[in-house]
Amino acid sequence: MTAPARRFAALRNRDCRPYLFGAALSMMADNIEHVITYWVLWEKFHSEALAGFQVISHWVPFLLLSVWFGGLADRYDCRRVIQAAQLLFMAVSLLWGILFITDTLQIWEACLLLVLHGMAGSLWGPGEQLMLHDFVGDEELASAVRLNATFRSLGVLFGPAVGSGLLLWLGPTAGILVNIAFYLPLTLFLFRTKFTGHTRHAGPRPARVGLLDSVKVLKRVAGDHTLISMIILAGLASFFVGTSLQATMPSFAGDLSEDSTDAYGILLFAAGAGGVIGGVLLEATGRIRPTVRAALVTTLVYGVSSLAFAVIGNLWLAAAILFIGGVANLASMSIGQTVTQLLAPPAERGRVIGVYNVSANGLRAGSGVTVGVLGQAIGVHWSLALSSAALCVGTGFAALYTRHGHRTPAPAPAEAAAPPT
Repeated sequence: MTAPARRFAALRNRDCRPYLFGAALSMMADNIEHVITYWVLWEKFHSEALAGFQVISHWVPFLLLSVWFGGLADRYDCRRVIQAAQLLFMAVSLLWGILFITDTLQIWEACLLLVLHGMAGSLWGPGEQLMLHDFVGDEELASAVRLNATFRSLGVLFGPAVGSGLLLWLGPTAGILVNIAFYLPLTLFLFRTKFTGHTRHAGPRPARVGLLDSVKVLKRVAGDHTLISMIILAGLASFFVGTSLQATMPSFAGDLSEDSTDAYGILLFAAGAGGVIGGVLLEATGRIRPTVRAALVTTLVYGVSSLAFAVIGNLWLAAAILFIGGVANLASMSIGQTVTQLLAPPAERGRVIGVYNVSANGLRAGSGVTVGVLGQAIGVHWSLALSSAALCVGTGFAALYTRHGHRTPAPAPAEAAAPPT
Protein backbone atom coordinates (compact mmCIF):
# COMPACT_ATOMS: atom_id res chain seq x y z
CA MET A 1 0.00 0.00 0.00
CA THR A 2 1.34 3.43 -0.91
CA ALA A 3 1.76 6.18 1.69
CA PRO A 4 -0.89 8.91 1.78
CA ALA A 5 -0.13 11.77 -0.58
CA ARG A 6 1.05 15.05 0.94
CA ARG A 7 -1.45 17.86 1.18
CA PHE A 8 -0.95 20.45 -1.57
CA ALA A 9 1.84 18.26 -2.93
CA ALA A 10 1.81 19.91 -6.36
CA LEU A 11 2.30 23.35 -4.80
CA ARG A 12 5.36 22.05 -2.96
CA ASN A 13 6.89 20.99 -6.27
CA ARG A 14 9.14 23.79 -7.53
CA ASP A 15 8.45 22.97 -11.18
CA CYS A 16 4.71 22.39 -10.90
CA ARG A 17 4.02 25.43 -8.69
CA PRO A 18 4.94 28.13 -11.27
CA TYR A 19 3.11 26.17 -13.95
CA LEU A 20 -0.10 26.26 -11.91
CA PHE A 21 0.10 30.03 -11.43
CA GLY A 22 0.96 30.57 -15.10
CA ALA A 23 -1.94 28.37 -16.20
CA ALA A 24 -4.32 30.35 -13.98
CA LEU A 25 -3.20 33.61 -15.62
CA SER A 26 -3.59 32.11 -19.09
CA MET A 27 -7.06 30.84 -18.27
CA MET A 28 -7.94 34.29 -16.92
CA ALA A 29 -6.69 35.79 -20.19
CA ASP A 30 -8.87 33.32 -22.11
CA ASN A 31 -11.93 34.58 -20.24
CA ILE A 32 -10.88 38.23 -20.51
CA GLU A 33 -10.81 37.84 -24.28
CA HIS A 34 -14.32 36.39 -24.21
CA VAL A 35 -15.64 39.35 -22.22
CA ILE A 36 -14.09 41.98 -24.48
CA THR A 37 -14.68 40.36 -27.86
CA TYR A 38 -18.23 39.20 -27.13
CA TRP A 39 -19.16 42.74 -26.10
CA VAL A 40 -17.60 44.26 -29.23
CA LEU A 41 -19.23 41.69 -31.52
CA TRP A 42 -22.65 42.31 -30.05
CA GLU A 43 -22.26 46.10 -30.24
CA LYS A 44 -21.11 45.93 -33.86
CA PHE A 45 -23.29 43.20 -35.37
CA HIS A 46 -26.21 42.51 -32.95
CA SER A 47 -26.31 38.95 -34.27
CA GLU A 48 -27.83 36.13 -32.21
CA ALA A 49 -26.42 33.65 -34.73
CA LEU A 50 -22.92 34.98 -34.14
CA ALA A 51 -23.47 34.73 -30.38
CA GLY A 52 -24.35 31.06 -30.85
CA PHE A 53 -21.29 30.53 -33.02
CA GLN A 54 -19.13 31.90 -30.22
CA VAL A 55 -20.03 28.88 -28.09
CA ILE A 56 -19.78 26.38 -30.95
CA SER A 57 -16.39 27.66 -32.11
CA HIS A 58 -14.97 27.34 -28.61
CA TRP A 59 -15.85 23.66 -28.08
CA VAL A 60 -16.00 22.04 -31.53
CA PRO A 61 -12.17 22.10 -31.89
CA PHE A 62 -12.03 19.99 -28.72
CA LEU A 63 -14.49 17.57 -30.31
CA LEU A 64 -12.67 17.26 -33.65
CA LEU A 65 -8.99 17.78 -32.87
CA SER A 66 -8.26 16.72 -29.27
CA VAL A 67 -7.13 13.21 -30.19
CA TRP A 68 -4.81 14.47 -32.91
CA PHE A 69 -3.41 17.13 -30.60
CA GLY A 70 -2.91 14.37 -28.04
CA GLY A 71 -0.82 12.56 -30.65
CA LEU A 72 1.32 15.68 -31.02
CA ALA A 73 1.83 15.71 -27.25
CA ASP A 74 2.84 12.04 -27.36
CA ARG A 75 5.42 12.63 -30.08
CA TYR A 76 6.88 16.06 -29.37
CA ASP A 77 8.25 18.11 -26.47
CA CYS A 78 5.12 19.21 -24.59
CA ARG A 79 6.79 22.48 -23.58
CA ARG A 80 6.84 23.52 -27.23
CA VAL A 81 3.31 22.25 -27.86
CA ILE A 82 1.95 24.38 -24.99
CA GLN A 83 4.03 27.38 -26.09
CA ALA A 84 2.56 27.02 -29.58
CA ALA A 85 -0.92 27.15 -28.03
CA GLN A 86 -0.03 30.22 -25.97
CA LEU A 87 1.45 31.97 -29.01
CA LEU A 88 -1.75 31.23 -30.92
CA PHE A 89 -3.78 32.77 -28.08
CA MET A 90 -1.55 35.86 -28.18
CA ALA A 91 -1.72 36.12 -31.97
CA VAL A 92 -5.51 36.00 -31.87
CA SER A 93 -5.62 38.80 -29.25
CA LEU A 94 -3.22 40.86 -31.36
CA LEU A 95 -5.33 40.38 -34.48
CA TRP A 96 -8.48 41.39 -32.56
CA GLY A 97 -6.64 44.54 -31.47
CA ILE A 98 -5.55 45.40 -35.03
CA LEU A 99 -9.07 44.94 -36.35
CA PHE A 100 -10.48 47.08 -33.53
CA ILE A 101 -7.93 49.86 -34.21
CA THR A 102 -8.59 49.93 -37.96
CA ASP A 103 -12.36 49.46 -37.50
CA THR A 104 -12.35 46.88 -40.29
CA LEU A 105 -13.77 43.89 -38.42
CA GLN A 106 -16.12 41.75 -40.50
CA ILE A 107 -18.17 38.73 -39.48
CA TRP A 108 -16.02 36.21 -41.38
CA GLU A 109 -12.89 37.56 -39.68
CA ALA A 110 -14.55 37.30 -36.28
CA CYS A 111 -15.58 33.69 -37.00
CA LEU A 112 -12.03 32.78 -38.07
CA LEU A 113 -10.50 34.28 -34.92
CA LEU A 114 -13.08 32.55 -32.71
CA VAL A 115 -12.18 29.19 -34.28
CA LEU A 116 -8.43 29.82 -33.87
CA HIS A 117 -9.02 30.69 -30.21
CA GLY A 118 -10.87 27.41 -29.70
CA MET A 119 -8.06 25.51 -31.46
CA ALA A 120 -5.50 27.06 -29.10
CA GLY A 121 -7.43 25.76 -26.10
CA SER A 122 -7.73 22.25 -27.50
CA LEU A 123 -4.02 22.18 -28.42
CA TRP A 124 -3.09 23.20 -24.88
CA GLY A 125 -5.04 20.45 -23.07
CA PRO A 126 -3.21 17.13 -23.72
CA GLY A 127 0.27 18.65 -23.43
CA GLU A 128 -0.70 20.25 -20.13
CA GLN A 129 -1.79 16.94 -18.60
CA LEU A 130 1.42 15.21 -19.70
CA MET A 131 3.46 18.04 -18.17
CA LEU A 132 1.60 17.77 -14.86
CA HIS A 133 2.24 14.01 -14.80
CA ASP A 134 5.90 14.60 -15.58
CA PHE A 135 6.28 17.23 -12.85
CA VAL A 136 4.94 15.12 -9.96
CA GLY A 137 4.81 11.46 -11.04
CA ASP A 138 2.10 8.91 -10.36
CA GLU A 139 1.99 9.31 -6.58
CA GLU A 140 1.08 13.00 -6.57
CA LEU A 141 -0.78 13.19 -9.88
CA ALA A 142 -4.17 13.52 -8.15
CA SER A 143 -2.92 16.63 -6.32
CA ALA A 144 -1.56 18.16 -9.54
CA VAL A 145 -4.76 17.55 -11.51
CA ARG A 146 -7.00 18.78 -8.68
CA LEU A 147 -4.94 21.92 -8.03
CA ASN A 148 -4.64 22.64 -11.75
CA ALA A 149 -8.44 22.46 -12.00
CA THR A 150 -8.69 24.74 -8.96
CA PHE A 151 -6.28 27.32 -10.38
CA ARG A 152 -8.10 27.20 -13.70
CA SER A 153 -11.34 27.82 -11.80
CA LEU A 154 -9.67 30.88 -10.28
CA GLY A 155 -8.95 32.12 -13.79
CA VAL A 156 -12.54 31.51 -14.83
CA LEU A 157 -13.81 33.25 -11.67
CA PHE A 158 -11.66 36.37 -11.99
CA GLY A 159 -11.44 36.56 -15.80
CA PRO A 160 -14.85 38.21 -16.32
CA ALA A 161 -14.19 40.72 -13.53
CA VAL A 162 -10.76 41.68 -14.87
CA GLY A 163 -12.09 41.72 -18.43
CA SER A 164 -14.92 44.05 -17.46
CA GLY A 165 -12.42 46.30 -15.67
CA LEU A 166 -10.13 46.48 -18.69
CA LEU A 167 -13.12 47.16 -20.94
CA LEU A 168 -14.31 50.06 -18.78
CA TRP A 169 -10.88 51.46 -17.89
CA LEU A 170 -8.92 51.09 -21.14
CA GLY A 171 -11.59 50.34 -23.74
CA PRO A 172 -11.77 47.24 -25.93
CA THR A 173 -8.72 47.95 -28.11
CA ALA A 174 -6.20 48.67 -25.36
CA GLY A 175 -7.83 46.05 -23.14
CA ILE A 176 -7.41 43.21 -25.66
CA LEU A 177 -3.79 44.21 -26.30
CA VAL A 178 -2.95 44.37 -22.59
CA ASN A 179 -4.50 40.92 -22.28
CA ILE A 180 -1.59 39.46 -24.28
CA ALA A 181 0.68 40.02 -21.26
CA PHE A 182 -1.24 37.48 -19.15
CA TYR A 183 -0.15 34.66 -21.47
CA LEU A 184 3.57 35.48 -21.09
CA PRO A 185 4.39 34.04 -17.61
CA LEU A 186 3.45 30.47 -18.61
CA THR A 187 5.13 30.81 -22.01
CA LEU A 188 8.40 32.04 -20.50
CA PHE A 189 8.38 29.51 -17.65
CA LEU A 190 8.35 26.66 -20.17
CA PHE A 191 11.77 27.81 -21.40
CA ARG A 192 13.12 27.31 -17.86
CA THR A 193 11.80 23.91 -16.82
CA LYS A 194 13.70 20.74 -17.72
CA PHE A 195 10.56 18.60 -17.91
CA THR A 196 9.22 17.83 -21.37
CA GLY A 197 6.13 15.76 -20.58
CA HIS A 198 8.15 12.58 -21.28
CA THR A 199 11.03 12.82 -18.80
CA ARG A 200 9.75 10.27 -16.27
CA HIS A 201 8.33 7.85 -18.83
CA ALA A 202 10.87 8.04 -21.61
CA GLY A 203 10.09 5.49 -24.30
CA PRO A 204 9.26 5.05 -27.96
CA ARG A 205 7.33 7.89 -29.54
CA PRO A 206 4.79 7.43 -32.32
CA ALA A 207 6.44 7.51 -35.74
CA ARG A 208 3.75 9.76 -37.10
CA VAL A 209 0.69 11.60 -35.93
CA GLY A 210 -2.20 11.07 -38.31
CA LEU A 211 -5.86 11.54 -37.53
CA LEU A 212 -6.65 7.89 -38.27
CA ASP A 213 -3.65 6.62 -36.28
CA SER A 214 -4.71 8.71 -33.31
CA VAL A 215 -8.30 7.47 -33.35
CA LYS A 216 -7.13 3.85 -33.43
CA VAL A 217 -5.82 4.24 -29.89
CA LEU A 218 -9.42 4.13 -28.65
CA LYS A 219 -9.79 0.60 -30.03
CA ARG A 220 -6.66 -0.52 -28.20
CA VAL A 221 -7.97 0.64 -24.81
CA ALA A 222 -11.63 -0.28 -25.40
CA GLY A 223 -11.29 -3.43 -23.31
CA ASP A 224 -10.48 -1.42 -20.20
CA HIS A 225 -13.94 -0.84 -18.75
CA THR A 226 -12.63 1.43 -16.00
CA LEU A 227 -10.93 3.73 -18.49
CA ILE A 228 -13.92 3.78 -20.82
CA SER A 229 -16.28 4.46 -17.90
CA MET A 230 -14.26 7.58 -16.96
CA ILE A 231 -14.55 8.82 -20.54
CA ILE A 232 -18.28 8.09 -20.52
CA LEU A 233 -18.81 9.90 -17.19
CA ALA A 234 -17.03 13.00 -18.46
CA GLY A 235 -19.12 12.95 -21.63
CA LEU A 236 -22.40 12.57 -19.74
CA ALA A 237 -21.69 15.60 -17.54
CA SER A 238 -20.56 17.68 -20.52
CA PHE A 239 -23.37 16.73 -22.88
CA PHE A 240 -26.31 16.97 -20.48
CA VAL A 241 -25.22 19.94 -18.33
CA GLY A 242 -21.88 21.27 -19.60
CA THR A 243 -21.80 25.04 -20.04
CA SER A 244 -25.58 25.36 -20.15
CA LEU A 245 -25.78 26.45 -16.50
CA GLN A 246 -23.76 29.58 -17.23
CA ALA A 247 -25.63 30.30 -20.46
CA THR A 248 -29.07 30.02 -18.83
CA MET A 249 -28.13 31.72 -15.56
CA PRO A 250 -29.72 35.08 -16.50
CA SER A 251 -33.06 33.34 -16.97
CA PHE A 252 -32.84 31.62 -13.58
CA ALA A 253 -31.75 34.88 -11.93
CA GLY A 254 -34.83 36.64 -13.26
CA ASP A 255 -37.08 33.88 -11.94
CA LEU A 256 -35.45 33.80 -8.49
CA SER A 257 -35.38 37.53 -7.74
CA GLU A 258 -36.95 40.79 -8.81
CA ASP A 259 -33.44 42.28 -8.89
CA SER A 260 -32.13 39.97 -11.60
CA THR A 261 -28.77 41.77 -11.93
CA ASP A 262 -27.77 41.17 -8.30
CA ALA A 263 -29.16 37.64 -8.41
CA TYR A 264 -27.15 36.90 -11.55
CA GLY A 265 -23.94 38.00 -9.82
CA ILE A 266 -24.73 35.93 -6.73
CA LEU A 267 -25.40 32.78 -8.74
CA LEU A 268 -22.29 33.17 -10.92
CA PHE A 269 -20.11 33.76 -7.87
CA ALA A 270 -21.57 30.76 -6.04
CA ALA A 271 -20.89 28.43 -8.97
CA GLY A 272 -17.34 29.74 -9.44
CA ALA A 273 -16.55 29.75 -5.74
CA GLY A 274 -17.65 26.12 -5.49
CA GLY A 275 -14.92 25.12 -7.91
CA VAL A 276 -12.23 27.20 -6.19
CA ILE A 277 -13.04 26.70 -2.51
CA GLY A 278 -14.07 23.11 -3.11
CA GLY A 279 -10.75 22.35 -4.78
CA VAL A 280 -8.83 23.85 -1.86
CA LEU A 281 -10.90 21.93 0.69
CA LEU A 282 -10.54 18.65 -1.19
CA GLU A 283 -6.79 19.13 -1.38
CA ALA A 284 -6.50 20.16 2.27
CA THR A 285 -8.51 17.26 3.66
CA GLY A 286 -7.45 14.55 1.24
CA ARG A 287 -10.72 12.77 2.05
CA ILE A 288 -11.66 11.92 -1.52
CA ARG A 289 -9.23 9.57 -3.21
CA PRO A 290 -8.98 9.18 -7.02
CA THR A 291 -11.05 6.01 -7.29
CA VAL A 292 -13.72 4.88 -9.71
CA ARG A 293 -16.31 4.88 -6.93
CA ALA A 294 -15.46 8.48 -6.02
CA ALA A 295 -15.80 9.54 -9.66
CA LEU A 296 -19.23 7.90 -9.88
CA VAL A 297 -20.47 9.39 -6.59
CA THR A 298 -19.28 12.94 -7.31
CA THR A 299 -20.78 12.84 -10.80
CA LEU A 300 -24.08 11.70 -9.30
CA VAL A 301 -23.92 14.53 -6.73
CA TYR A 302 -23.32 16.99 -9.59
CA GLY A 303 -26.36 15.64 -11.43
CA VAL A 304 -28.59 15.75 -8.33
CA SER A 305 -27.47 19.29 -7.44
CA SER A 306 -28.18 20.49 -11.00
CA LEU A 307 -31.62 18.90 -10.80
CA ALA A 308 -32.28 20.57 -7.42
CA PHE A 309 -31.15 23.96 -8.79
CA ALA A 310 -33.59 23.60 -11.69
CA VAL A 311 -36.61 23.22 -9.41
CA ILE A 312 -35.70 25.36 -6.37
CA GLY A 313 -37.47 28.68 -5.88
CA ASN A 314 -35.28 30.42 -3.29
CA LEU A 315 -32.27 32.49 -4.38
CA TRP A 316 -29.97 31.75 -1.44
CA LEU A 317 -30.81 28.06 -1.38
CA ALA A 318 -30.18 27.94 -5.13
CA ALA A 319 -26.79 29.63 -4.59
CA ALA A 320 -25.89 27.06 -1.92
CA ILE A 321 -26.84 24.23 -4.28
CA LEU A 322 -24.73 25.76 -7.06
CA PHE A 323 -21.78 25.90 -4.64
CA ILE A 324 -22.19 22.19 -3.85
CA GLY A 325 -22.49 21.46 -7.56
CA GLY A 326 -19.27 23.38 -8.21
CA VAL A 327 -17.41 21.28 -5.65
CA ALA A 328 -18.85 18.03 -7.04
CA ASN A 329 -18.08 18.98 -10.65
CA LEU A 330 -14.46 19.84 -9.86
CA ALA A 331 -14.05 16.61 -7.88
CA SER A 332 -15.65 14.49 -10.60
CA MET A 333 -13.59 15.95 -13.45
CA SER A 334 -10.27 15.90 -11.56
CA ILE A 335 -10.81 12.31 -10.39
CA GLY A 336 -11.80 11.16 -13.88
CA GLN A 337 -8.76 12.90 -15.36
CA THR A 338 -6.43 11.31 -12.79
CA VAL A 339 -7.78 7.78 -13.23
CA THR A 340 -7.59 8.13 -17.01
CA GLN A 341 -3.96 9.25 -16.92
CA LEU A 342 -2.90 6.52 -14.51
CA LEU A 343 -4.43 3.79 -16.64
CA ALA A 344 -3.36 5.12 -20.03
CA PRO A 345 -0.33 3.41 -21.61
CA PRO A 346 2.58 5.89 -21.29
CA ALA A 347 3.40 5.77 -25.01
CA GLU A 348 -0.19 6.70 -25.89
CA ARG A 349 -1.09 8.84 -22.89
CA GLY A 350 -1.50 12.05 -24.88
CA ARG A 351 -3.94 10.45 -27.31
CA VAL A 352 -5.92 8.80 -24.52
CA ILE A 353 -6.12 12.20 -22.81
CA GLY A 354 -7.23 13.58 -26.18
CA VAL A 355 -10.08 11.08 -26.25
CA TYR A 356 -10.98 12.11 -22.70
CA ASN A 357 -10.95 15.77 -23.74
CA VAL A 358 -13.25 15.04 -26.67
CA SER A 359 -15.73 13.69 -24.15
CA ALA A 360 -15.11 16.15 -21.30
CA ASN A 361 -14.87 19.32 -23.41
CA GLY A 362 -15.99 18.67 -26.97
CA LEU A 363 -19.40 17.34 -25.96
CA ARG A 364 -20.15 20.57 -24.09
CA ALA A 365 -21.44 21.89 -27.37
CA GLY A 366 -24.28 19.39 -26.95
CA SER A 367 -25.48 21.04 -23.75
CA GLY A 368 -26.65 23.93 -25.85
CA VAL A 369 -29.15 21.51 -27.37
CA THR A 370 -30.11 19.47 -24.30
CA VAL A 371 -30.74 22.56 -22.17
CA GLY A 372 -30.73 25.60 -24.45
CA VAL A 373 -32.68 24.51 -27.54
CA LEU A 374 -34.98 22.24 -25.53
CA GLY A 375 -35.46 25.12 -23.08
CA GLN A 376 -36.92 27.24 -25.88
CA ALA A 377 -39.67 24.63 -26.26
CA ILE A 378 -40.46 23.64 -22.66
CA GLY A 379 -38.66 26.25 -20.50
CA VAL A 380 -35.15 26.15 -19.06
CA HIS A 381 -36.30 24.84 -15.68
CA TRP A 382 -37.79 21.74 -17.28
CA SER A 383 -34.96 21.28 -19.77
CA LEU A 384 -32.27 21.51 -17.08
CA ALA A 385 -34.24 19.22 -14.80
CA LEU A 386 -34.68 16.58 -17.50
CA SER A 387 -31.05 16.86 -18.62
CA SER A 388 -29.83 16.54 -15.02
CA ALA A 389 -32.06 13.51 -14.49
CA ALA A 390 -30.58 11.97 -17.65
CA LEU A 391 -27.10 12.60 -16.23
CA CYS A 392 -28.05 10.76 -13.03
CA VAL A 393 -29.48 7.81 -14.96
CA GLY A 394 -26.45 7.70 -17.24
CA THR A 395 -24.16 7.68 -14.20
CA GLY A 396 -26.05 4.64 -12.89
CA PHE A 397 -25.52 2.79 -16.17
CA ALA A 398 -21.83 3.74 -16.11
CA ALA A 399 -21.58 2.21 -12.62
CA LEU A 400 -23.13 -1.03 -13.88
CA TYR A 401 -20.80 -1.03 -16.88
CA THR A 402 -17.77 -0.66 -14.62
CA ARG A 403 -18.92 -3.22 -12.11
CA HIS A 404 -19.74 -5.96 -14.59
CA GLY A 405 -16.98 -5.23 -17.08
CA HIS A 406 -13.61 -6.94 -17.01
CA ARG A 407 -10.82 -4.45 -16.95
CA THR A 408 -7.59 -5.27 -18.66
CA PRO A 409 -4.51 -5.56 -16.44
CA ALA A 410 -3.09 -2.23 -15.33
CA PRO A 411 0.44 -1.21 -16.33
CA ALA A 412 3.32 -2.34 -14.18
CA PRO A 413 3.82 -0.41 -10.92
CA ALA A 414 6.81 1.37 -12.37
CA GLU A 415 4.56 2.95 -14.98
CA ALA A 416 1.27 3.47 -13.24
CA ALA A 417 -0.65 2.52 -10.16
CA ALA A 418 -4.14 1.34 -11.00
CA PRO A 419 -6.77 3.10 -8.91
CA PRO A 420 -9.04 0.94 -6.80
CA THR A 421 -12.69 0.53 -7.73
